[in-house]
Amino acid sequence: MAAKKVLIIGGVAGGASAAARLRRLDEHASIIMFERGEHISFANCGLPYFIGNSIKERSRLLVQTPEGMKERFNIDVRTRSEVLSINHEQRLVKVRSADKGLYEESYDALILSPGAKPIVPDLPGISGRHIYTLRNIPDMDSIKSKVDQERTRSAIVIGGGFIGVEMAENLSEAGLEVTLIEAGPQVLAPLDPEMAGMLAGELSEQGIGLLFNERVQGFEENGEGVGVHLESGNTVTADLVLLAIGVTPDTTFLKNSGLELGPRGHIVVNDKLESNLSGVFAVGDAVEVVDYVNGGKTAIPLAGPANKQGRIAADNVCGLDTSYKGTQGTSIIKVFGLTGAATGNNEKTLKRLGLPYHAIHIHPNSHAGYYPGASSLSLKLLFDPEGVVLGAQAVGRDGVDKRIDDIATLIRYRGNVMELSELELAYAPPYSSAKDPVNMAGYVAENVVKGLVEVYSTAELERRDEKNTVLLDVRSQMEHAAGHIPGSMHIPVDELRDRLEELDASKEIWVYCQVGLRGYTASRILKQRGFRVKNLSGGYKTYRLSRPSPYPTKPRSLKKAWPDDDVQGTAPGSVPKNYGHAQTMAMKDMQAASAAVNNTYGEASAALEQTFVPSQGDGGALKADATLDACGLCCPGPLLQVKSRMEQLHSGQVLQVTATDPGFYEDIRAWAKMTGNNLMQLQKEENGEINAWLQKSEAPPRFSGAAADSTSQLAPSGSNASTIVVFSGDLDKAIASFIIANGAAASGKKVTLFFTFWGLSIIRKNSKSAPGKSLIGKMFGTMLPRGSRKLKMSRMNMAGAGPAMIRSLMKSNNVASLEELIQSAIAQGVEIVACQMSMDLMGLKREELVDEAVIGGVGYYLGQTEGGGHHLFI
Repeated sequence: MAAKKVLIIGGVAGGASAAARLRRLDEHASIIMFERGEHISFANCGLPYFIGNSIKERSRLLVQTPEGMKERFNIDVRTRSEVLSINHEQRLVKVRSADKGLYEESYDALILSPGAKPIVPDLPGISGRHIYTLRNIPDMDSIKSKVDQERTRSAIVIGGGFIGVEMAENLSEAGLEVTLIEAGPQVLAPLDPEMAGMLAGELSEQGIGLLFNERVQGFEENGEGVGVHLESGNTVTADLVLLAIGVTPDTTFLKNSGLELGPRGHIVVNDKLESNLSGVFAVGDAVEVVDYVNGGKTAIPLAGPANKQGRIAADNVCGLDTSYKGTQGTSIIKVFGLTGAATGNNEKTLKRLGLPYHAIHIHPNSHAGYYPGASSLSLKLLFDPEGVVLGAQAVGRDGVDKRIDDIATLIRYRGNVMELSELELAYAPPYSSAKDPVNMAGYVAENVVKGLVEVYSTAELERRDEKNTVLLDVRSQMEHAAGHIPGSMHIPVDELRDRLEELDASKEIWVYCQVGLRGYTASRILKQRGFRVKNLSGGYKTYRLSRPSPYPTKPRSLKKAWPDDDVQGTAPGSVPKNYGHAQTMAMKDMQAASAAVNNTYGEASAALEQTFVPSQGDGGALKADATLDACGLCCPGPLLQVKSRMEQLHSGQVLQVTATDPGFYEDIRAWAKMTGNNLMQLQKEENGEINAWLQKSEAPPRFSGAAADSTSQLAPSGSNASTIVVFSGDLDKAIASFIIANGAAASGKKVTLFFTFWGLSIIRKNSKSAPGKSLIGKMFGTMLPRGSRKLKMSRMNMAGAGPAMIRSLMKSNNVASLEELIQSAIAQGVEIVACQMSMDLMGLKREELVDEAVIGGVGYYLGQTEGGGHHLFI
């Protein structure tokens, strides 16, 4: 039997994989590969990183050479050979070769891997010499040569897809000033807006100018540069322009071949990757495949699927009957210090197809919070009403890839959220938590599927019927004061059961907390009390991530300044910039959000916006009189350290603080505003560290902790005093009391804690009762817990297991213990007052209480509340 002759048109991922697999399956086959360019197999995903100098050696991008394919696989590789057409009736292809001229080649089987080419719109000036596209090694070489020229100082990237964002980053890393222009409202279409917004925020913080909702109308050469004319009427100028609008299948040569093509020119194939022409297979970016999640037709130009398809096509050429089950679009991207990843369908796709689904957001740490280097990641999960997982997206600094890979694997096996919560994943503190973020997403989603909670999204919040709903913030007083959703009332979750009468039972209650957990607790309380209730998925953190960010772009060292007129009339959602020669440019709203926010104290509102202008001495670096390393501390630790260190400085001196707690970025803004100290500069580094420069003020103004209204959330008050009456002796309420007291004290308030009745147990020493007590006194002495370590939980005490659990959780999450919080409060000057009347009634003696306690009565307490800023009863 004669050897089979197989032609492969195109190399790179799909064609080269098919060729290697064919040879391993059939040693006798005659295999010929045609490649229009000089390189048959190269790492096209690595091209931007060579331009940005992350990859130093060009040769490392060449995965396989024609010589290597010949030596190892005995494949006849013909480079600089373009296939012009196919005659399937005669089983011939027409080839134009740089070496052989025009000729025909016969085949028994044909594998098409022509790939996709960049979209180049028909616009005036599009063929200019400073306008580039990136598809292959020669394109890369041309761009690299231009970038490395001394006079090349700026670049414009058109298109916010994967190539556009990667090139924006790498051109910036190469030292160019970069602007990214996107016709739509967001970058990276596979991600939903609130997730893509975090990556846009990172681009902006790293100095990339962002122009959203702007369409290019044409180009005009301007000396050694090129002007880009926009639909808004503006013109932006740079030394080079990269077109990254998208790709289209490179199938023009197949138009008259009899092959069935899809509406956008993709080759239509079956599950064997065979076209409508017998023996003709197609793989890679040029084929239309099945969407694995929804079963529809799609085209996803990714290297991973192309490699798999090449292998499967080769199997079927050799009669192995292998099927390709579809593509789910698992993808990942590095954006400076952040990583974004997605798998399966996004919300936009599910809405377009009319498929029912639920969406939940969580914001866990990448690994155990008590182990150094933990950072926040945001994870979004999409699933149908039965719990089958449809898609997921994640953004963060660490651990994003493995979480998306876990979920991608589950989707491949049609898994549901219950199975997600049951996955047994590798755990050690440097790598994860005992409850991995993937498990946590499963738990939250499972509650939705089982009807334990109904969630609403930030998009639904925009359409809320205010007449028939109540927006309820169940976070702490300090969190609410630092920033809340406009129009919301405030009842902390721990007070909810005692304040139900404040809620209108005829209306639906829309609850939110910081990340969703306390909101879920509040939802369960309200639902079981007969209320109709929904919980905001992902809480206030997700709300803030979906809002335009007030944060300015962080300066970078750039080669060239933009002309001042480039900022005029820029589109909403953009952040034009100019840092060269220290010129100032107008900052526009950025359609992005910070990826690092706090799970405890919340974010500062837009009302707290400040302009951070770095000193221009020493290249723009601010000089500090003192430094503070707060890395590794969990909130409120960094703020307490800041307060303590600032108290040691003189008026006008500057403190530089470095912290790793993600919430510190917002906390320090709010703290500076409340205390009246000058926050001179605030910036995030690529490694996740946050640096703040604070100047001590001469006479800090006084502020109240409560929000005056939804737009001015930290209003001046006539008093800087706070009083807290602690009636309860429950461990959880004691912890809450001292967290609030520490936070208020760190903000410069004079805080008084007034302990009465059962609350006296919190400040009782862990020792025997004092001598000389009456029978009643001895009875109370036996019944009351002896000190903070003996306190019980208000709920779920479980014969003492509950307190042990909460203390263990606090320790594992690097949260100070109650005893540490008490000592911290005392050290900050918080006044501990024991009610004399309650002590008398309960038979407690002064020597049984902590040494720092002051004995006082109602009159003393009322004196402390005189004109106070706010008063709490716990």
